Amino acid sequence: MTNQKIKVLVVDDSAIVRKIFNEELSKEPDIEVIGTAPDPYVARDKIVQLKPDVITLDIEMPRMDGLTFLKKLMKYYPLPTIIVSSLTPKGSAMALEAIEDGAVEVLAKPGGSYSVGDMVIQLKEKIRAAARVNMNHRVPATVQPKVGTIVKSLSETTQKVIAIGASTGGTEALKEVLVNLPLNSPGIVIVQHMPAKFTTAFAERLNKICQIEVKEADDGDSVINGRALIAPGNFHMLIRRSGAKYFVNIKDGPFVHHQRPAVDVLFNSVAQYVGNNAIGVILTGMGADGAKGLLAMKGAGAKTIAQDEASCVVFGMPKEAIKMGAAEKVVSLEKVAHEIINLVNLS
Repeated sequence: MTNQKIKVLVVDDSAIVRKIFNEELSKEPDIEVIGTAPDPYVARDKIVQLKPDVITLDIEMPRMDGLTFLKKLMKYYPLPTIIVSSLTPKGSAMALEAIEDGAVEVLAKPGGSYSVGDMVIQLKEKIRAAARVNMNHRVPATVQPKVGTIVKSLSETTQKVIAIGASTGGTEALKEVLVNLPLNSPGIVIVQHMPAKFTTAFAERLNKICQIEVKEADDGDSVINGRALIAPGNFHMLIRRSGAKYFVNIKDGPFVHHQRPAVDVLFNSVAQYVGNNAIGVILTGMGADGAKGLLAMKGAGAKTIAQDEASCVVFGMPKEAIKMGAAEKVVSLEKVAHEIINLVNLS
């Protein structure tokens, strides 16, 4: 992909959206919109004819909805697919279902505080990430918990904090990790690159299948055993300390690595306030967000883990962390939860 343009097919029933995507993406030297389609039936023919590298797919369309089309696509002609969805509870839930069905990224349509400008910036980055996805490394949608044999071995602690960062492919990777952590796990703070509103639905979905509590973080939430806090989309999350207790701050601020929330923002705060009581984990994702933060955590005495290349959907963020020497351990996704528990028990 390095010497060729990324070929993109835009599938959306809105002529305005197709026009904006086409115009903005055409400005990029490494991206080419090779076609557009107003519905899945036209898209099907253009996929066969034009052979795109990435498609953007509106989730709510006439004739055939995006979810139905995505299921067919993943069965017969799997392609890296970016879901374009509205900032509504229904849109968020459908987008998460699409990711479980094989989509690799989700993009929010403009609305409220989320402008066209924000969308275009995110779109370009997500296309670049999607183009690097290994479709063979997608995590199966059904993840079976394996915590039964290791729950009793986990030490009770009020001091430890687990910090996790992820991007492309991270929603399914996080599911694999969190569903395998026992109820008495140390408090967990998470940044997953995801638009506003979508993190709410994501947290609610994880909360239903995990032993631990999973919630979208509110400003001032305590970091406690048995709870995972997910940074809300479009806001940074930092950890703070008050006496022996940890809590989170949710705040606005500039994008970092084109992201808000950013993993580096969280990890740097964990390095500062938690130090050697922390365990840092960096999972699948495009770019370098989290690498320097994980290095800062390691420098502060934290234990650090990176997901290995073979199990990553996109080996970007872990690769950069490993390259910097920030990761003490490099393990496959299926071993991350067990490795976290081992590190807690050894501390």
